[in-house]
Amino acid sequence: MKKILFFLALCTQVLFADDDIGGFWKNMNEDTGVIQCVLAMYPYQDQYYARIVATFDDNGKMKDNLYHPHEIAPGIAGNRYYCGLDFIWDLDDMGVVYKGKIIDPRKGGIYNSEVWRDGKDLTIRGKLLFFGKNTTWLPVTKDDFPPSFKLPDVSTFTPVIPQGK
Repeated sequence: MKKILFFLALCTQVLFADDDIGGFWKNMNEDTGVIQCVLAMYPYQDQYYARIVATFDDNGKMKDNLYHPHEIAPGIAGNRYYCGLDFIWDLDDMGVVYKGKIIDPRKGGIYNSEVWRDGKDLTIRGKLLFFGKNTTWLPVTKDDFPPSFKLPDVSTFTPVIPQGK
């Protein structure tokens, strides 16, 4: 029996070995399939955070980025920009899922969040009590950016937790 349990535990570790959520991800418009924004999911002091790196227009062309932000997030106190905003924070590793907080930058609502790998993709769930919504983020490719855009070094990021209005 102990050998069977050990084998099952080993198989579980192998199956979930690539569950790291760090990296660059893109959020796509559910209706059009056009890229809306690119996010950096980065570690900081044993937790993960998600920062908006770039936003795109309805045609998939980059309109704003963290190097030169322009667009203000209306639901965030202090007139913070969308790009450069840490909108998911304090994600703790709970095994297969990470749990933390998420803010709606448009309205300022703060919710519980869960993040997990689903194959190559990342699933984000914002929830209030038992109600919630899942969003799938896809891995970023170099073709998602203009040739002159340089991905930021996330090791230099320090989280700034936003406040809703």
